[in-house]
Amino acid sequence: MGKLTVVGIGPGDYENMTVRADRVLGECQVIVGYHVYVDLVRERYPDKEFLTTPMTKEADRCRMALEEARKGKDVAMVCSGDSGVYGMAGLVYQLRGEAAEPEIAVVPGLTAACSGAALLGAPLTHDFAVISLSDRLTPWEKIEKRLAAAAEADLSIVLYNPASRGRPDYLQRACDILLRTLPEDRPCGAVRSIGREGESRTVLSLGELRDFEADMFCTVFIGSSQTRVIGGALVTPRGYRDV
Repeated sequence: MGKLTVVGIGPGDYENMTVRADRVLGECQVIVGYHVYVDLVRERYPDKEFLTTPMTKEADRCRMALEEARKGKDVAMVCSGDSGVYGMAGLVYQLRGEAAEPEIAVVPGLTAACSGAALLGAPLTHDFAVISLSDRLTPWEKIEKRLAAAAEADLSIVLYNPASRGRPDYLQRACDILLRTLPEDRPCGAVRSIGREGESRTVLSLGELRDFEADMFCTVFIGSSQTRVIGGALVTPRGYRDV
């Protein structure tokens, strides 16, 4: 019986991948994942067997990885960012169920909240919430409640999956919900293609964010009442008394 390791590869560039993730990918026999994420590591590990599935086939992908491990192969399931934050780790455990085999291990990775925050400055120095705007697995009504609650709690907010071809206005809708509680001049930021070609960062207000053209390669940051723009960087002070 082989082993299945769910690996977070970070934003996609080797410099932001952990040493442990690199070691697992170097030692495994099979790399499984969404084709976009597999393509990010294919060149560095050319001697591996690669198996991919398209988007929306997450369960098939996990079953495929489990089956390869049951054949006696050491398998790595790659996830963009972290393996557990909107990654495949939970689904892999669910599909294996109470069985003891194959062995499962989880390797964490640098999630977009952290890597995107670093590009913008330091917007997450204090408490924050992470919310996905994709309603493929979560009803929009529940997403609305989470947005409203995070705004009311005065948390910095990170938005994953802010828009797509099928959801072109979801960031605008989210901003409309936040603007019921937050001021238009609340400092915000957006990053695109973190660690990849075309990487960019934008600092703007919440009012301006409403009309920002986002896509699935963007991560969006909404500041708390403490967030400031300092030297062009988005910063949320933690409240050190001697500053």
